[in-house]
Amino acid sequence: QVQLVESGGGLVQPGGSLRLSCVVSGSIFSVNAMGWYRQAPGKERELVASVTSGGRINYADSVKGRFTISRDNGPNTVHLQMNSLMPEDTAVYSCHGQIRPYYSTSFHDYWGPGTQVTVSS
Repeated sequence: QVQLVESGGGLVQPGGSLRLSCVVSGSIFSVNAMGWYRQAPGKERELVASVTSGGRINYADSVKGRFTISRDNGPNTVHLQMNSLMPEDTAVYSCHGQIRPYYSTSFHDYWGPGTQVTVSS
């Protein structure tokens, strides 16, 4: 079994900050890319930021300069520091990992249950 557990969501005023964390646990052989996606009501899920095992980082244009993704490989944890939050950042944020379990010879996509981020005054 592989599990991704997120923490750190909540309600924040515009201009405020939040830090999301995601811990991967279970029968893990290897972890490739990890990242954060978000889905706002009535919209499609979109990539927010991702980081590969080699440290290559990608951000959505809408969050560049405001959000920072970081990763710890032991244990497998990914963080998303969100600054200068705006109401349009309101969404459910989900952690994603490309993970190879011990019982498989290939990588698979795994998702956390999601955490709500609400930016409102």
